[in-house]
Amino acid sequence: MTKRTETTRALLLDAARAEFAAYGIAGARVDRIAERAGVNKQRLYANFGDKEKLFQHVVGDALDELSQAVALDDDTDPAAYVARVFDYHRSNPKLLRLLLWEALHYGEKPLPDEENRTALYEDKLSSLAQRLGAPPSLDTRHLLLSLIGLAAWPQIAPQLARLIVGPDVHGEKGQERLRDHIVGFVRSATRTTPHAPEDDTDGAT
Repeated sequence: MTKRTETTRALLLDAARAEFAAYGIAGARVDRIAERAGVNKQRLYANFGDKEKLFQHVVGDALDELSQAVALDDDTDPAAYVARVFDYHRSNPKLLRLLLWEALHYGEKPLPDEENRTALYEDKLSSLAQRLGAPPSLDTRHLLLSLIGLAAWPQIAPQLARLIVGPDVHGEKGQERLRDHIVGFVRSATRTTPHAPEDDTDGAT
């Protein structure tokens, strides 16, 4: 790949992230993306094929950035992980918007890159199980989903946070208090979470 091609792809991906975050897959316009990037729209098709493939590249890059910024390793404290993910989403709201648009577009249908996305979370699951000192289980899967949800939901639905907690929740101190509450909740939960085997059958005959 030439330097010029790399630059073109980077410009298109940056422009597409803003467009998709604002309008979703169905509402995004290739013309607007190309114009924002300062690139002929034919270069978009040449580099990414079509709008849905471009969207998957955008989401994949955004998730990679999150994973690089906030790693979940074998020695990562779950509460500290949630705190860092919470902070990341506050500073980088476009990823959650992209995921919401993706959910609206695909619903329960498999994603085009379902296998790769599943592998990403399997790695996180293994690290979390290692940290908890137990083999991966259904409980561990539920816990990982809960951790991600706790970190993301206040940014996904800020109106609910305001209605339930009050308008001060969106200020700096309000966000710090909410973050501290979530961290404390996770610390309490991970001290008491049972770790049942992946197979829930009891083997009785």
